[in-house]
Amino acid sequence: MSFLLPTTSASLSGVLRRQSVRAFTSSARVAQAEPLQKPVLMKEFKVYRWNPDEPAKKPTLQSYKIDLNQTGPMILDALIKIKNEMDPTLTFRRSCREGICGSCAMNIDGQNTLACLCRIDRNPNKDSKIYPLPHMYIVKDLVPDLTLFYKQYKSIQPWLQNDNPPEKGTFLSLSPEDRKKLDGLYECILCACCSTSCPSYWWNQDEYLGPATLMQAYRWIADSRDTHGEERKERLQNEMSLYRCHTIFNCSRTCPKGLNPASAIANIKLELAAE
Repeated sequence: MSFLLPTTSASLSGVLRRQSVRAFTSSARVAQAEPLQKPVLMKEFKVYRWNPDEPAKKPTLQSYKIDLNQTGPMILDALIKIKNEMDPTLTFRRSCREGICGSCAMNIDGQNTLACLCRIDRNPNKDSKIYPLPHMYIVKDLVPDLTLFYKQYKSIQPWLQNDNPPEKGTFLSLSPEDRKKLDGLYECILCACCSTSCPSYWWNQDEYLGPATLMQAYRWIADSRDTHGEERKERLQNEMSLYRCHTIFNCSRTCPKGLNPASAIANIKLELAAE
């Protein structure tokens, strides 16, 4: 024989609490099992393609359509998705994905920039056109040949030169004022966006050093620890190395790091004029 015990308000509230916890846990499992799907947002990317193994075939723009809700926010994310999931033959450079190495420099929608720092325009009605850096020989697809660019950089001897090395256990120091002079110069990552946006470099890149190399030349001229400044300036005292700059400012407008190569070039000209 069983008896029904009277239900107190305390026990009833406990039962209700347990039921609500079970209901919440159950709904959480359902939400976890069935994530909310974002609507499809398709966008077309037109990518420059050229294969050196098919020299008779002209360069083309190849179209790829991607759901923007299934990729990251940057152009580089879209290119990686294309290569990994759609077309493994697509070739481009990339490394750090943080705007530090300069590897993924290319021309995106008409502007030289870094693919890892360039956000995708989420307007699905507007396609994105992606080219390699302009006026460069192409290795394949989006990969330019930077051999000459690095040769020019090497020509300015981009390292500290000092005829009076410090004593053992000490180092060459900079005053706060002298250190400040290097701001906006040392941050250059040699991505070549500025040089390949410069018409003077397009026309005379066999002799004109270009904005990136000249800015690095000034970085060492401006360094008070370097004792070879006069020699560095003497190497620039010719018709082509420096003076092909016509102050168009494309270099400063396009720099993905917000630097001002045109200002550095103007400072070199001022120092040479003062001699």
